[in-house]
Amino acid sequence: METENAIWTEKYRPQKFEEVIGQDEIVKRVEAFVKLKNIPHLLFAGPAGTGKSSLSLVIVKTLYGEGWRSNYLELNASDERGIDVVRQKVKGFARTKSFSGPFKIIFLDEADALTKEAQQALRRTMENFTGTCRFILGCNYSSKIIDPIQSRCAVFHFKPLEQKEIERIIKEIAVKESLSISEDALGTLFELSGGDCRRMINILQASATLSKQISKDTLYSVASMAQPKQIKEIIESALRGDFLLAREKVSDLLLKHGLSGTDIIKSMQKEIWNLDIDDAKKVRLMEKCGEIEFRIVEGSDEFIQLEALLASFTLEK
Repeated sequence: METENAIWTEKYRPQKFEEVIGQDEIVKRVEAFVKLKNIPHLLFAGPAGTGKSSLSLVIVKTLYGEGWRSNYLELNASDERGIDVVRQKVKGFARTKSFSGPFKIIFLDEADALTKEAQQALRRTMENFTGTCRFILGCNYSSKIIDPIQSRCAVFHFKPLEQKEIERIIKEIAVKESLSISEDALGTLFELSGGDCRRMINILQASATLSKQISKDTLYSVASMAQPKQIKEIIESALRGDFLLAREKVSDLLLKHGLSGTDIIKSMQKEIWNLDIDDAKKVRLMEKCGEIEFRIVEGSDEFIQLEALLASFTLEK
């Protein structure tokens, strides 16, 4: 399934600047650089699945056409994050001149995973080989990139895709793959993806293997997420004092549906704001969610902590 999903995601990757959706201002500025054939070092920062890797490939394919592979090196810094990678792979590729273009391009994905020592070595490489190579750094958090590298780059902050943009991509895929997607499933796909286009495509692909008729229930099942109505029932049961019923429903989500404790808490956090209770109580419930989520992340037992959360909700009645 993972291989199929990767192929499907690659199939719908943008090939031209106008196909990159949701980042219009960034695309406009980057395209201007490419037309001049003189781009600076670039830093693409933002959430996953928003087009950072895709835009870097569009840049390279536009500059070099069919010969783009010989002028492009892509590395994932989360796999190879040490100083030796910068000294050997990166430096070795950067020092040789391109025969078919003005420079080569190195795309270093998840650059915020590089160690500080590796980043210091990278800044010298960027400085020394500017004549033969340009760097595109992709990261989730630009604050984790050292200032000397940031000052050498044109920094672009990507934003999560909006619902209309996600729905536009879904409809295009549905036509090409002969899928039937209901209206409520469109909204559900956006909620499950959180503006992450890659996650949306993977969920849609997994659902399409089960049926060409994509429904809301199918999506929640494939994504291993609780439906909002289930979470709402749990919270409301606890708030009216029925702790045992709320506990039983949480146990079902954990054991029968295989959800994690953090998934359940995140779903609760979203649903709390839709409850018909006063704002002061919502704030207190949110504070409890944050405390329990921290305990689970630190290694506490998920079920015991979720029981403690429900108990605190029950005391709020």
